[in-house]
Amino acid sequence: MQDVTKTVETPDGSLDILQNISLKVRYQEALVIKGASGSGKTTLLGLMAGLDHISLGEIILLGQPIADKTEEQRSSIRAGKVGFVFQSFQLVQGATALQNVMLPLELGGEKDAAEIALTSLQQVGLESKKDILVDLLSGGEQQRVSIARAYAVRPQILFADEPTGNLDAKTGHQIADLMFHLRDQSGTTLILVTHEPELANRGDRQVLLESGRLAD
Repeated sequence: MQDVTKTVETPDGSLDILQNISLKVRYQEALVIKGASGSGKTTLLGLMAGLDHISLGEIILLGQPIADKTEEQRSSIRAGKVGFVFQSFQLVQGATALQNVMLPLELGGEKDAAEIALTSLQQVGLESKKDILVDLLSGGEQQRVSIARAYAVRPQILFADEPTGNLDAKTGHQIADLMFHLRDQSGTTLILVTHEPELANRGDRQVLLESGRLAD
């Protein structure tokens, strides 16, 4: 990211959500983005992943400049190379754990989607619940399904937004262990937003966002 600014229009005029953000993430690094609620962490993560448009500056994702790309073009750059884990799980309700993990694989044209998805569920300890609707799983189990789904595509980069935010302390610790274990196994670059000190301290590097700016 180079001199990235995100501006939105409000009834009171223009508002800079993020201002002059310059940040470089190293290959296979676990970068933690910290900050108070409302500091712009989730907005920053979305811009880094190409889920949203920047107002000024430039972002290079996987070697590709994305500031001038359409959503379809950004999606094509991410396909099969970028994974996501969200605080709210973002699973397809009414579908099984296996079906949820298979979904991005099938969208990517993977012929062995079921086999790969099952292996991914095994890695998070949910093989026995592969045929259970995600609606019936606990919060921790649903988050494990979302992690299995994210890692199933073998992403080069995994973006995680408050992945333990909706979980109790014990389950959150287990999810953190799982994420970093899989990250170490796969060599995936991990970009993580959290306000939880214990999770933040597991990263290779931390940056602090304050009122839309990176703190020195």
